[in-house]
Amino acid sequence: MTFTPPNRRTFVAGTAIAALAPFVAACGGGVTELRKEKQFRVSKSEAHWRRELTKAEYRVLRDAGTERAYSSPLDKEKRRGTFACAGCGNPIYSSAHKYDSGTGWPSFYKPIDQDAVGTSTDYKIGYPRTEVHCADCGGHLGHIFGDGPRPTGKRHCINGVALDFIPA
Repeated sequence: MTFTPPNRRTFVAGTAIAALAPFVAACGGGVTELRKEKQFRVSKSEAHWRRELTKAEYRVLRDAGTERAYSSPLDKEKRRGTFACAGCGNPIYSSAHKYDSGTGWPSFYKPIDQDAVGTSTDYKIGYPRTEVHCADCGGHLGHIFGDGPRPTGKRHCINGVALDFIPA
């Protein structure tokens, strides 16, 4: 068996991954790490959350998963009303702040109230993103990006399964 040295692309990619691995691991996985550090008003055991939520809700809200784009009926929801956390019922977004971002996820330019959500930095895909979570239970909702409409310029890109719609 002979040793074949890596080509330049393999060497650079491997070096970058090795250099970033400790940083990404130290930064944690978003809301799961956040829940370890902070006490929320609504606090339940993971076993209780598993019994109370559907598998899809649990995967997004408790494991910081992402639903498939265009899979949520809430992406096309046009009625007046409130979007509440599917985990605890906390009112999060108003239909007045919803818009069609074309991304396949319900999008809002701001929450009902700044105290309705919290944020943390998420490094799960190797670079920092602003994760948005329910301020009451810590459930992962989605991410905030800086490409939204006026007046905020923000796009709260939210997993529909993390929300319940309450018509006005």
